[in-house]
Amino acid sequence: MALPDEEKIPENEQAEHEEHPTEIPEPEGDEASQGEAVDSEQNAAEGLQKVLEEVEKYKDAALRAEAEMQNMQRRTARDVENAHKFALEKFLQNLLPVVDSMEKAVEAAEQASENEDDAMLEGIRLCHKLLVDVLGKEGIEVIDPMGEPFDPNEHQAMSMVENPDMEPNSVFAVVQKGYRLNGRLVRAAMVMVTKAPAATEEDS
Repeated sequence: MALPDEEKIPENEQAEHEEHPTEIPEPEGDEASQGEAVDSEQNAAEGLQKVLEEVEKYKDAALRAEAEMQNMQRRTARDVENAHKFALEKFLQNLLPVVDSMEKAVEAAEQASENEDDAMLEGIRLCHKLLVDVLGKEGIEVIDPMGEPFDPNEHQAMSMVENPDMEPNSVFAVVQKGYRLNGRLVRAAMVMVTKAPAATEEDS
């Protein structure tokens, strides 16, 4: 059944509706919400980065503190060990003149005694040996370089002598023995050192 004329939509209005359909407006708050979300993510990322940097900084500080503590413990242990090893050094320096006197007493007794089995000579020798043995048990070593090459680190040259029977720069005689304590020099040995014979006119 045909519609009445007044209910028909004019063709020109119908065309306009088809060409310009009704636009649905977008919510105005979407763009603002998206921008806020991006900013929030950036802030969170920056905050996380700062936290990670702080963690690394404290981690490095903790590692340095631990390394310093270990170094301090090693230094302390070394100092304690050296204190134990060299505690006798000052006492030894005071005792060495006694050892020297005992050696001279042995030499004098040997020269004065005509009998090798002299009781007094044997007693002096025994006392000297006991003293040297006790020092050896405490890490004390005797430096007696007779006939050895001269070593300026452990020997103190008192004089130079010519001796064609020995190599130049050799220890010809020991005036006073030296001593070490656990490898450390306490007293250098006083020695006489050989030198090459002077050239004669025949040699020249």
